[in-house]
Amino acid sequence: MRRISHLDRRLFARVAAGRLRGAHPLLPRLTRAANHGKLWFGTAGVLAGVGGRTARRAAVRGVGALAAASLASNLVVKWTVERRRPVIDGVPLIRRLAKQPWTSSFPSGHSASAAAFATGVALESPGYGILVAPLAAAVAFSRVYVGVHYPSDVLAGVAVGVGAAALTCRWWPPRPTVPARARPRVSAPALPGGEGLVVVVNRRSGIATPGATLTPAEQLRVLLPAAEILECGPEDDLGALLDRAARRAAERAGALGICGGDGSVNAAAALAAERGLPLAVFPGGTFDHFALDAGVPALEDTVHAVTRGDAVAVDLARVTPLPGDRPAGHFVNTFSLGMYPELVRVRESLEGRLGKWPATAVALARVLRTAAPMEIEVNGHRRRLWVLFVGNGRYSPEGFGPAYRERLDDGLLDVRAVDGDQPLARTRLLAAALTGTLGRSRVVTARRMRRLTLSGLHEVDVRAYDGEVAPSPAQALLIDKLPGAVTVYRPAQPLNELAQRARTATATARFRRAVLRR
Repeated sequence: MRRISHLDRRLFARVAAGRLRGAHPLLPRLTRAANHGKLWFGTAGVLAGVGGRTARRAAVRGVGALAAASLASNLVVKWTVERRRPVIDGVPLIRRLAKQPWTSSFPSGHSASAAAFATGVALESPGYGILVAPLAAAVAFSRVYVGVHYPSDVLAGVAVGVGAAALTCRWWPPRPTVPARARPRVSAPALPGGEGLVVVVNRRSGIATPGATLTPAEQLRVLLPAAEILECGPEDDLGALLDRAARRAAERAGALGICGGDGSVNAAAALAAERGLPLAVFPGGTFDHFALDAGVPALEDTVHAVTRGDAVAVDLARVTPLPGDRPAGHFVNTFSLGMYPELVRVRESLEGRLGKWPATAVALARVLRTAAPMEIEVNGHRRRLWVLFVGNGRYSPEGFGPAYRERLDDGLLDVRAVDGDQPLARTRLLAAALTGTLGRSRVVTARRMRRLTLSGLHEVDVRAYDGEVAPSPAQALLIDKLPGAVTVYRPAQPLNELAQRARTATATARFRRAVLRR
């Protein structure tokens, strides 16, 4: 330890005596800008404002990692390991901070926050991580340069930050960069310029894209000038408009397109399977789970696939009342009973007054306080459950926090349930979620099967298909799969982010020139 301490002081003295060209006044200003995480919150805002979906996810993970690192370094490690700050006699006056910190020197909280944010961003997007990393390294070095930390304090802070960022993966696994696997399908027609494609744009779906200059409908008219674009407004019937679009697509021997969230994609997929039409999915919702799993995270991805005729066949899950012969509904992602549909119903009733995210928080608190377990029969066995989740394909990770699928054509239903007979099930579920141990929680059961029968649904009045709530009058349901029922356009090779941004910039310029000519 003495050797390490001696080396630490020697390195500190060398930095103090050093004269780095261009370091002043940049590094002192940078270290002040990072106070209380202000620099990183601003960087996250820039990423969310000018980047796409990947950049927004990177910003959220970076901020989450920063929060975890700040708690660990400032409230745990600093109070456990008390170390005096360096003697700053050798540090030039011009470098010193106006107000010297008084807390323990070990570890560097600024370095922990910088490393956590940069690592969190890199976990979601290596490209953005490379852009942020030099800034994080400069902040970490600045703490030694201004004389408030030894080099080992900085290294320890970096280790804490990287660990905090890695820990976020327990609660929120990064989505794989490779899209889910599915069978190739060569029968999808190539539609240059969108000729024969009829797209319904649901303007009620999703959230506004920060920094966007064009609406999704305007972008599609530029990217696919020969396509027919139908917009669904707040007062329009989405089902009727989709039916009209499907008839037009069949007449033109083309394809049906949908731009909206997962609920809109669900409705379009069921219609495309019924009419035997290829489906072009343009992400336009809040989460776009299906589009991300299918490998079309941006409009440009789908445009590329449509013009080249690249497509895959994916499974479609269906829900049929018993007795009965016609499906009551379909789902491309998930179906659920119990607390989740109730949460969605309460959230939707509050959205108009509170906004989506505050309404979600209030709805979650209300449902956790007032909900009661349901008693139903699952494949003939009586069960008492808080939630029943059925996924169209196997979801990862294990536990009750499904995030993504690695295959879209496995022919399986992913069935997960929260057991209502377990003591303190809600409390244990919440504790497992907070500690990232859902995959090992005894209150959660998981099975993979090809068909599922639910009966005794007398007290279950609502259910959720792909996040959309619907009434549940049937007393018994059969849930099964239609393997490879929907042909979905997807690029044979994923487009890189630079290509997507270049296409967007080109399309925007073309649109502006077209407006000026008018």
